[in-house]
Amino acid sequence: MATKVHMEALSPTMEEGQIVKWLKSEGDEVSNGEILAEIETDKATMELVARGDGILRRILLPEGKAAPIGEVIAVIASADEDISAFGGGGDASGEQADGAGEDRSEETGDESKKAAVEPGKGGARSEKAGDEESGDDSRAADSSSSGGRLKASPVARRLAADEGVDLSAIRGSGPGGRIVKRDVEEAAKAAPAASAVPSAPAFAPRFTAPESQEDYRDLPLSQMRKAIAKRLVESIGPVPHFFLTIDVDMTRAVQARTKVNALLEAEKVKISFNDVVLKATAIALRRHPECNAHWGGDHVRQFHRVHLGVAVAIEDGLITPIIRDAHLKGLAEIALEVRELAGRARQKKLKPEEYTGATCSVSNLGMFGIEHFTAVINPPEAAILAVGALEERAVVVEGEVRVQPRMKITMSCDHRVIDGAQAAAFLKTLRAILEEPLAALA
Repeated sequence: MATKVHMEALSPTMEEGQIVKWLKSEGDEVSNGEILAEIETDKATMELVARGDGILRRILLPEGKAAPIGEVIAVIASADEDISAFGGGGDASGEQADGAGEDRSEETGDESKKAAVEPGKGGARSEKAGDEESGDDSRAADSSSSGGRLKASPVARRLAADEGVDLSAIRGSGPGGRIVKRDVEEAAKAAPAASAVPSAPAFAPRFTAPESQEDYRDLPLSQMRKAIAKRLVESIGPVPHFFLTIDVDMTRAVQARTKVNALLEAEKVKISFNDVVLKATAIALRRHPECNAHWGGDHVRQFHRVHLGVAVAIEDGLITPIIRDAHLKGLAEIALEVRELAGRARQKKLKPEEYTGATCSVSNLGMFGIEHFTAVINPPEAAILAVGALEERAVVVEGEVRVQPRMKITMSCDHRVIDGAQAAAFLKTLRAILEEPLAALA
């Protein structure tokens, strides 16, 4: 009996997934529990495993395409089983129409991840357009269709655009007359010298528009960007934010960090100012559980443990790995954990439990020179801290102007959970810990 491969919920907040790469091709034998594909969720890239034994007879969702949870994206069945009910016309074990396979790959919108059709095997095979450079042009994705458009591989199209070569004037040497990379290269070499970029005029305009055939470019949304957009609408609109800012004298914190790093030098661990802020925040939250809380609709949940979310910028957006029980961990342990989690976050290798369940979060843009900013709360959390740059500033202390290392920290609060006086009390404690590290021991 055929096994339907569904788009599974691979993270708690996932609503749809996008195929990053099929690790099995149509016609391959698969076993229960074997990895079929890599799926991009709203936070990370996860593995989709087979839920049955047999042959991967049909791939219904090509690479680069997304589908909601529950949708059938492939079919596993025995070699002689009838799977015509799942659409697609032909069978993975037989020949497909050349244009059908190519049209499906054309839909992905990402030429580097299109599903190409390998002659003689029929089914869609996951190959990158760059494979054409190895000499096997038959594996390159073809953009032809029954509508009579030019047959040209993605690499050939890109190269033609870069070289200014007219594809319609080229006779393709690939399968079925398809234009491949070497055809464009030969056409570019044969082009007259006049086609080169002309020299700049003696009095060139000071500002020139960028050379482009299009006025704009539409970028498809990644699963993470979709999730961020949805979450922000849920936050900044419905959640009644208010903001409080403190200006912290970091003199003692700078001195303490220098001493701690000297002690840890042999262990090759280096503490950052962000690590110091995280530890101080965790201690302050333990003393003010009213700020270490979630909004639950008909209740407020205060936490006895501090699970601190740390905002990490990655290519597709933002993710918050969690330092669990941060109030119980030392600076060195926090430093190592933050770096390890941030590294895997940028590789999209975090597990769902490593980025869900924070009780409060911290976002630091100080390394970019941002002095002060406000952060948007991540529901159901009730607060987030926005940490600015550590800067030497002139301040008046006891009637004298002194230069001190200063840092601004802004707290965004959900007014349904935290009142202004409660947030102010928390920030007072946080400032006391940072300005006098011994206060953490009081």
